[in-house]
Amino acid sequence: MKTLADRLLEHVLSFSLDDLHLPETVGVLDPFNGPNASEVRRIVTEFHKKYYSDERPRMLMLGINPGRLGAGSTGLSFTDTKRCESDLDIPVHGVRTHEPSSDFFYRMIHAAGGPEDFYSKVYVHAICPLGFVKEGPTGKPINLNYYDDKDLEKAVSPFVANWLRTLISCGMRTDQVVCIGTGKNAAFFTKMNEKLRLFERIIPLEHPRFVMQYKSTQMQRYIEKYVETVEGSEL
Repeated sequence: MKTLADRLLEHVLSFSLDDLHLPETVGVLDPFNGPNASEVRRIVTEFHKKYYSDERPRMLMLGINPGRLGAGSTGLSFTDTKRCESDLDIPVHGVRTHEPSSDFFYRMIHAAGGPEDFYSKVYVHAICPLGFVKEGPTGKPINLNYYDDKDLEKAVSPFVANWLRTLISCGMRTDQVVCIGTGKNAAFFTKMNEKLRLFERIIPLEHPRFVMQYKSTQMQRYIEKYVETVEGSEL
C-alpha cells in the first residue's frame, strides 16, 4: 500500500512547464532538472520517506515559489543546505547555501516541537512548485515571483490549479490551509480558491523573508503566531 510519501514523490519529482508559454524574459528555476538534479532528488526523496511514510493527513503551508538559495538548492521549501544538514540530518553534497527565510522557519519548527513533530502535522510547499528567474541589473539571474509578471501569472495559473488539486488527492486536509505571504500571494490564492472551492479556510501568515528583513526585532512574536496556528489546527 502506498504511503503519503510515495504519492507525493510521484508528483514532486515530475513537475513540468513544457506545455506553458512563458514570457521570453522569464527563466524557470527547476532544481529537479538543474545542474544538481540528482542531489536534489536524493534529498527530497529522503526527506519524504523520513517524515511522510504514513497515512496521516497534513495541513498544508504554501509559500510563493522556490527561490535560488532555499528550495532551489535543496528541493525543500524554506530549507537551505545549512538547515537541511543541521536540522533534518540530511547531508548535502556539492552546494552550500544560506537563506534568511530558512533561519526563521527552522526556529519556528523547533518552537513547534522539532522537525519530527512539526512534519507529522504539516506539509510545506509552494503555491507554484517551480520557481522563476529574470536577468538582474548586473546580468546575473535574480528570483522572480510568479505574481511579479502578469503574463507569467496568467500562464502558470492552470499549472497551479492542477498542483493544488494534486496535493489534495495525495491526502492533504481541506478544512484549512496556511498561505505564507499576506500580500499578493494571499490575494492570488484567495481568488483562485473562490473559483475552485478547494479549501474551506485560508489562514495567511507573514512571509519569513518579510519578518527577517523588516521585523527581525519582533521575530519571536511571528514565530509564536506560526506555532499557535499549527497547534490550533490539530485534529
